[in-house]
Amino acid sequence: QVQLVESGGGSVQAGDSLTLSCAASGGTFSCYAMGWFRQAPGKEREFVATISWSGGKAGYADSVKGRFTISRDNAKNTVYLQMNSLKPEDTAVYYCAASTRIYSGSFYLNDYHYWGQGTQVTVSS
Repeated sequence: QVQLVESGGGSVQAGDSLTLSCAASGGTFSCYAMGWFRQAPGKEREFVATISWSGGKAGYADSVKGRFTISRDNAKNTVYLQMNSLKPEDTAVYYCAASTRIYSGSFYLNDYHYWGQGTQVTVSS
């Protein structure tokens, strides 16, 4: 069983930066593709970014492309989401997720088998 714990959320002003971290335990982290998703109040959970098991391939939602960067450190069993130029519409609970089946990463929520508890990001204008 894989456990994922997010950290690094908080309240910031528009234009600020935040880095989210997700620490994994209980599995072989280097074998999993990882993803970040977010869910705003009253909205469905949506894809933000994904990274392959090796870190060599990454993908982003159009809404965050050029502002967010996903990365991973397999030696530390941790995946990161660097968020720059934050906007109020980035306000959401951010979740990390692990896929034990799609090694190259995936945009699709249903491809992920393990989820963290989420961390709140609030961006004020």
